[in-house]
Amino acid sequence: MAAARDYYKALGVSESATPEEMKKAYRRLAKKYHPDANPNDSSAAERFKEISEAYSVLSDPEKRKQYDLMRKYGAPMGGGARGGPRGPRAGGPAGGVRFEDIGDLGGFGGLGDLFSTIFGRGKREEAEPIEITVEVPFRVAALGGKIPVSIPVTERCPTCGGSGAAPGAKVNTCPECNGRGTVSFGQGAFTVQRPCPVCRGRGRIPTKPCPTCNGQGEVSADKRLMITVPPGTDSGHRVRLRGQGEAGASGEPAGDVIVNFQVQPDPFLRRVGLDLYCTVPINLAQAMLGTRIRVRTVDGKRIVLRIPPGTQPGRQFRIKGQGIERNGSRGDQFVEIAVEIPEKLSVEDQERFKEFAEKAGLKH
Repeated sequence: MAAARDYYKALGVSESATPEEMKKAYRRLAKKYHPDANPNDSSAAERFKEISEAYSVLSDPEKRKQYDLMRKYGAPMGGGARGGPRGPRAGGPAGGVRFEDIGDLGGFGGLGDLFSTIFGRGKREEAEPIEITVEVPFRVAALGGKIPVSIPVTERCPTCGGSGAAPGAKVNTCPECNGRGTVSFGQGAFTVQRPCPVCRGRGRIPTKPCPTCNGQGEVSADKRLMITVPPGTDSGHRVRLRGQGEAGASGEPAGDVIVNFQVQPDPFLRRVGLDLYCTVPINLAQAMLGTRIRVRTVDGKRIVLRIPPGTQPGRQFRIKGQGIERNGSRGDQFVEIAVEIPEKLSVEDQERFKEFAEKAGLKH
């Protein structure tokens, strides 16, 4: 039986490594051992394939979970990436074993299912969705509207058109996969197909890489969109923009963008469910004698609110139907009164107020 391939060791990380730690390790090693940086070093190319295989498994939570399961139960692993065709029974002991021939593993399903899930067999390479957080002004979130957003995406290089070749450079057949774009990956007696790590699945390698994308065929860009904010949006609400994300591999549809809304606070209004709350200050005379005040609502209107004589600090008044509207329901607006007390009085005003207090029977 071939020795097990340790993907954690290949990346130089522990079994408890976080996704960010694995990403940093992969980027550091990929930069060091990439064939473009080591054109005449076959050992570097082999090392690059090894770390690419390791990261392709460990970077996917589900694949990592299943890989750990196979390691735990001692599934036969080993071997490495190989160019050229290889049938399901070619190589390996006793002519090899097909995925379908493997039975259940402790009630977790067949090893064939695990290997197929981890390494893929004819699987569509759909782009992963992009998730972003967008801040929305309070009033736009309440009433609905449109806001511009910038989405970081990877696009086909405009210089080389995605070929990875510099202008005028020749493009040769990839010697690793012989132009197929895929290589057979052997795990002991098992064989699966995966994109060629040398040509990135294109099947061809340029004699000189494109200076714009460094031979990757892709460049990072910011995609500008105007997105619709539904009325009544609150922090934590999400919308999915279909087909506005990363371009799919091999002509597959573009991925989606998931937008998480974060509503900015308003200096006057605060939201609780569908209701709105605000605080309006009045002076002592207005509180004692009564008055009328104009209160701003979320849609910009000014509503006249009557304050009766003797209104106490902290009293709330309800303006019905002036809250947030969502899914056919609308809340109210609550106005809390804050009575402002003069901090200083002139000597003359103090005497007048003492006289008033004595007549009203107010202790002081």
